[in-house]
Amino acid sequence: MDALAGVFFVFAGILGFILFIIILRAFRVLNEYERGVIFRLGKFSAVKGPGLIILIPIMDKMVKLSLRTIALDVPPQDIITKDNVSVKVNAVVYFRSGRSE
Repeated sequence: MDALAGVFFVFAGILGFILFIIILRAFRVLNEYERGVIFRLGKFSAVKGPGLIILIPIMDKMVKLSLRTIALDVPPQDIITKDNVSVKVNAVVYFRSGRSE
């Protein structure tokens, strides 16, 4: 009888630990420059803003999207036009990074 009770308590402890991990995974935090797109059972559900987000475990999946704009400086380049004029060109590339992990 005592061995059966010991096995029961070990099983209950493992099950409790698994439930604790699942509940912890239900909470997500989004930074100010991120938005979360929530899919419930694979179908679009909502868009959430920054802060604490609570998901339903196993049913909900969240994809983080970054709203930051990144600027890349292109090094100056010398080009020659059709009429053989040498020109120096400077450029900056702006783009939105999109998905963040």
